[in-house]
Amino acid sequence: AAPAGAVSFGVKHTEGVSVEVACQGQAEVRSAPSSGTRWPLEEGTVLRFSMSQASTKVNDNKVTVSFYAEGGQPINQAGVFLTGIGISLDVDADRDGVVEKNNPNKASWTWGPEGHGAILLVSCDKEKP
Repeated sequence: AAPAGAVSFGVKHTEGVSVEVACQGQAEVRSAPSSGTRWPLEEGTVLRFSMSQASTKVNDNKVTVSFYAEGGQPINQAGVFLTGIGISLDVDADRDGVVEKNNPNKASWTWGPEGHGAILLVSCDKEKP
């Protein structure tokens, strides 16, 4: 996707994003700093973006890739806006009718009316023969 004449690229990203650069033929994957480093543009080079926490709003993180010609003149840029989605399976661990995110009883289960822990009902019937 690099423009014609590009020989190197640089990556800028917001604080909530981690970027790794993997070059073909090299076992080492390098973390890209938030700006300043230029990488040779070679076939098989891969950028990996990741986020370690959920976003506070839509499109609150960004990665910008700048492409450079021989001699360091900027040619073009490409950008990606990212939204980190948090997924959590929360349960009514103390069976009081309230789902709590950090209930200490999520990690264990006790049988009976005074018990705690999630109750999971699994449908094991054949709906299609």
